[in-house]
Amino acid sequence: MIKRKRIRDKGKIKLSRYFQNLEIGDRVAVLRELSLQPRFPKRIHGRTGVVEGMRGRCYIVKIKDLNKEKSYIIHPVHLKKIEENVIEKK
Repeated sequence: MIKRKRIRDKGKIKLSRYFQNLEIGDRVAVLRELSLQPRFPKRIHGRTGVVEGMRGRCYIVKIKDLNKEKSYIIHPVHLKKIEENVIEKK
């Protein structure tokens, strides 16, 4: 579990990351922004999922937890978009 930011990441949150736009069907990684209070369980940090839709300013992300798919409502500051060509190479 991450408890502190790296020295390079300290400071204000970038507005482009706070207000980033994601499309339905985009693959995202859940990475907790340590300067803000998270509204999701610790166990999904580092997992990947698919954006299902929006609810207010947050996104509904479908993540496979063990053998069951679950939907979480996560603010975009905690999400990082995964490029498609990176997934295909693996």
